[in-house]
Amino acid sequence: MSHWFHTRRVFFLLVALGLFALASREVSDPDLWWHLRTGQLVAQNHQVFRADQYSFTRAGAPWVNHEWLADLLMFEIYQAANWGGLIVFFGAVTAAAFLLTMLRGDGLPYVAGALTVWGAIASVPVMGVRPQMLSLLLCVLLLFLLEASQEHPRRLWWTIPILWLWVNLHASYVLGLALLVLFLLGTGLDGLSGRMPAAPAGSRLRHLSAALLLGLAVVPFNPYGTRMYAYPWETLFSPAMQRYIHEWASPNFHDRHYWPLLLLVLISYLVVWVSPRRLRGGELLLLAAGTGIALNAVRHIPIYVVMTTPLLSRQLQAWLDQHGAQRWLRSSPSPPARLKLLVNIAIVLGVTLFAAVRVRHVITQQPKTEARAFPQAAVSFLKARQPDGPMLNHYDWGGYLIWRLYSIYPVYVDGRADLYGDAFLHDLASTYYVRNHGEQALQHWNIQLVLLPPDAPLVTALRANSSWSEIYSDSQAVVLQKKR
Repeated sequence: MSHWFHTRRVFFLLVALGLFALASREVSDPDLWWHLRTGQLVAQNHQVFRADQYSFTRAGAPWVNHEWLADLLMFEIYQAANWGGLIVFFGAVTAAAFLLTMLRGDGLPYVAGALTVWGAIASVPVMGVRPQMLSLLLCVLLLFLLEASQEHPRRLWWTIPILWLWVNLHASYVLGLALLVLFLLGTGLDGLSGRMPAAPAGSRLRHLSAALLLGLAVVPFNPYGTRMYAYPWETLFSPAMQRYIHEWASPNFHDRHYWPLLLLVLISYLVVWVSPRRLRGGELLLLAAGTGIALNAVRHIPIYVVMTTPLLSRQLQAWLDQHGAQRWLRSSPSPPARLKLLVNIAIVLGVTLFAAVRVRHVITQQPKTEARAFPQAAVSFLKARQPDGPMLNHYDWGGYLIWRLYSIYPVYVDGRADLYGDAFLHDLASTYYVRNHGEQALQHWNIQLVLLPPDAPLVTALRANSSWSEIYSDSQAVVLQKKR
């Protein structure tokens, strides 16, 4: 029995349980609700959407639902196991991504484990029940194959089915292609600098080039065909999304939630500087690219973590070895075997209990999370009374309305920012903040109802307007109706 509770195995299990507890989050992503509705309709109709069916402002407009397979998966999990199933599934997926990241580190598992856990803490603002977590796991699997290809180039062929699955789950598949390009450039740099023998470098370059070309070739094998080549770039370079959507903006280091990321970035440069191990050209590219995308957008923080923490653990391990850490650990007094076994068992049981209690608490708190983050009571009022629309709604509540009121009220806007476009989002901001004749949108769309937070500037303006009356209000939301 003692071999099952060896210290290294216990450490690995503790990290796994800790990551699972950390990654099991309440369902609070505004987009989750329209993902569920879309998954339900895909399951019922056995076909994907090609045009918008949720809004009255973009009704019938072409829509690329790049997450169709993730939507279907999430709905099937929800139908089978409700919120608990979604929370546990995505907690496990996210934990697996970080755990596999830890295994990519060399040397003592404690070094890689500590850096990975810190990276997971830095990624908390992005975690949750969201398709991006599936992309994160596929990214880690791809990195495993790319790193293994240095000794086993033929393993790169497994990148093709991963990319095919990825392109049907999420448009961030382009990250997989970008990683192939980075490793291709890195291998070329290592070959030129002599850090890799010419023959292995040449063989790996050929396999990487073939994998990249085949990866590009499988992109059209999705319901939207070649349209998926351009779609990710349209999203990445949308000024309105970067301006109005929080997770597309750069991390604000005045916010304490991003301090773990700031510390990790600073530590990374310190570790690279003090380590006796010199980074190869490919590793430098990976570190620079990962840091760049994390500082560019909040949503890329987990990608930065899985790209760079194994590299940093190797650098830190080399510095520790230089200073005799291995000798210190071997010379440290060890407790009696029986006592050590009992302590390890107690620790495992304690952390397992903590993880189970934590996840159960998250699941049981889900109704309160919904009521706190979304206009639950106001929607119940609208569902019961059904006053005439059309209705202008808050951007973050559009997905929730699609889930709760799909058959009653088409939405004004929801989280599918790519569908609405930059001009519409700019107009939406002007309407919300009542600037530049923002109220003209109410007339243009013949708005009869407004559902917004109580502190919205438009709510203040309409309350002072004799043409509008307040028919519902609470601490979360206000419903205003235009008088006839």
